[in-house]
Amino acid sequence: MKIGLIGCVQSSQMALNTLIGMKSIGVDLVAVITKKESTFNADYVELAPICKEYDIPVHFEDVQHKDRSVEFMKVYEPDIIFCFGWSYLLNDDFLTLPKLGVIGFHPAKLPKNRGRHPIIWTLALGLKETASTFFQMDKGADTGPILSQVDIDIDYTDDANTLYKKIISTAQQQIVYFTEQLLKGTAEFKPQDNSKATSWRKRSREDGLIDWRMSAENIYNLIRALTTPYPGAEFKYKENYLQVWKSRVSSEIFPDNIEPGYILAIDCIGVLVKCAGHSAVWLLDVKLDKLKVGDYL
Repeated sequence: MKIGLIGCVQSSQMALNTLIGMKSIGVDLVAVITKKESTFNADYVELAPICKEYDIPVHFEDVQHKDRSVEFMKVYEPDIIFCFGWSYLLNDDFLTLPKLGVIGFHPAKLPKNRGRHPIIWTLALGLKETASTFFQMDKGADTGPILSQVDIDIDYTDDANTLYKKIISTAQQQIVYFTEQLLKGTAEFKPQDNSKATSWRKRSREDGLIDWRMSAENIYNLIRALTTPYPGAEFKYKENYLQVWKSRVSSEIFPDNIEPGYILAIDCIGVLVKCAGHSAVWLLDVKLDKLKVGDYL
């Protein structure tokens, strides 16, 4: 079976290596479309060196000339295309090119939570579960019939980095399994129940701005959602935006007449800041020079 691959992030790299490793059972990775660089994808990975090592034809997408990508892939006549980690929808020319269609990937429990930034929103909202989902792409965003879906539990200590690793590990096992099914002709696609569908919007910089009037729990969730490989949660202090990469909710109860943003304590570990109600949060990875207890953030 001839497979084409489109992608430019860590999940794309994992898929590339996984498919290369399946050559002995009849998987022929015939062509790869990727990007030379990306300012949009925080988890961008360069795929060209791997393609060169295994003599796989590679094409770099030009957003001004997307038709050239279609023409490139047509030459290799793939039976199916895997599109994992791409920042925009494919057009009809791509979707109808392979006889078995195009398989997309979304790290959420479809039909719920379609749309943008699923890992960030999952953690920022404090969800306890997500999923790794592969589906047959259609004209919509994450709306096609599901090929494979595996639930993933989220621990309280998980952040964007650890959850990403969980998802990648699960997705790799799924790719091996459903690719074998596709080879045998036994793969099944289940239509999504659109009546249960929800969608997430594109995250803005403002969504990552800490408001000390939030609860400590919500601030903790926001910080872990935006840590590496993402750009980090931030707050404004004296006209400067400061990033925070790690935090911990304080177990202590503080008087509710202390204003949010008040610095309660400073030690070698971090800075303790009052939040909504009786709560406070420790900022464990943030650069704050010349601060003292009693200052306001």
